[in-house]
Amino acid sequence: MSNEMTATTRYSQAGDEFLFVELSEEMTLEAFFRSISITQRLRDIALAGIIEICPANASYQVRYNPDEISANELQHRLVALEQEVASQESRTLETRVIEVPVLYNDPWTHETLLRFREHHQDPSATDLEYAARINGYDTVDALIDAHSATPWFVSMVGFVAGLPFMYQMVPRERQIQVPKYLRPRTDTPKQTVGIGGCFSVIYSVRGAGGYQMFGVTPMPIYDPTGEQPHIDGSMIYFRPGDIVKHRAVNRDEYDALLIAAEKGEFKPRISPFTFDLDAFNQDPDGYARHVKEVLYEH
Repeated sequence: MSNEMTATTRYSQAGDEFLFVELSEEMTLEAFFRSISITQRLRDIALAGIIEICPANASYQVRYNPDEISANELQHRLVALEQEVASQESRTLETRVIEVPVLYNDPWTHETLLRFREHHQDPSATDLEYAARINGYDTVDALIDAHSATPWFVSMVGFVAGLPFMYQMVPRERQIQVPKYLRPRTDTPKQTVGIGGCFSVIYSVRGAGGYQMFGVTPMPIYDPTGEQPHIDGSMIYFRPGDIVKHRAVNRDEYDALLIAAEKGEFKPRISPFTFDLDAFNQDPDGYARHVKEVLYEH
């Protein structure tokens, strides 16, 4: 098993200080689990010469100091770590479950999408209406229920500081999938929740974007000022491996949570969690209920 998995992995030198490792040509929960497991083990062994480790959806990249460790030695160590991950009997990951409140169908993303309808596949529909239709949902509310009912894995953080890419924890045939805008917008409200392809994201700052906009969250996820107690000194709240559970809120609750965030008093609901890949594969729906129970039992 380990030899087969290693044979599919591609190692590419990127300049003098980076090694890029592609584990799979397509995004799957299995590929993501391998990526996060290998990179966590690499952190744990504190290998001399490693400067930065960046896991992604089905790959990861390592920045290293070539004066302390050669590319060949690094690749050799990474191959050994992948074989270790492939041979483990229990495929588990120590992580956390985080609730993200979302005001779906909000007025700010609605105003924004109206300004950019000429960039969209269906100028006559809103982003939510378009996403509901192409995914086979009869109503926007049914789509919102599907987005918020199941947990999502944070598979990578990046492109914009603090922006999480989240992969839906359901069988592939049930994943919500929506193409990005035909042409990117030049504006997206801060903390917009959206989807592009099979990935849900939260825009950490206001700026350009092309993902379909579903709503906004009052939860701060990027804090360069150090004013949010729930965000540590890294300025970024989410990290790969986190499990997110969205919760639909109404306008009154959104406003109250936003006021708390502006005062530096926002406290996210969070719970430690041991993710078991095999248990999830055996019963995805039951596992989604288990994640919810763990989050709300405290």
